[in-house]
Amino acid sequence: MSLAAPAQPAVDAAPLRVAVAAAQFNAELVDALLGRVLDRLRSAGVPADQLTVERVPGSHELPVAAQLLVGARQPDVVVALGVIIRGDTLHYQLVADAATTGLMNVALGSGVPVINGVVVAETPDQARARCLGEIDRGAEFADAALAMGALRRRLAP
Repeated sequence: MSLAAPAQPAVDAAPLRVAVAAAQFNAELVDALLGRVLDRLRSAGVPADQLTVERVPGSHELPVAAQLLVGARQPDVVVALGVIIRGDTLHYQLVADAATTGLMNVALGSGVPVINGVVVAETPDQARARCLGEIDRGAEFADAALAMGALRRRLAP
């Protein structure tokens, strides 16, 4: 992910229904992402009663959670949040690949945008910088959700 996020145009967020699925694994980091996402969505005008947050065990479970949220809540956009940090084996890469593919499949299959807010980092320091530090990935994920939720409201049948 680039360090130069694009500027986002203003979005009328009042009508948007946003669902968030957040992993419990690496809780401190995911909680920080979740807080930043919710802060940005609320400051943009998404009403609290149109925000749904569900927690799942880890990033591998995010695609199923996104699919369930689409069916149950009929959101304009889903944000999937997780943090995967490289370990001693390739397990992190398998989980990251499966989560990415699964989230895209949910989006394409349902027509509801799914924002892939899974931070994949080589080191704990990289993950902290993106979740707790000056690299505000949470705000970037929220901005993407606002843009794609507004796009869906404009173009979906």
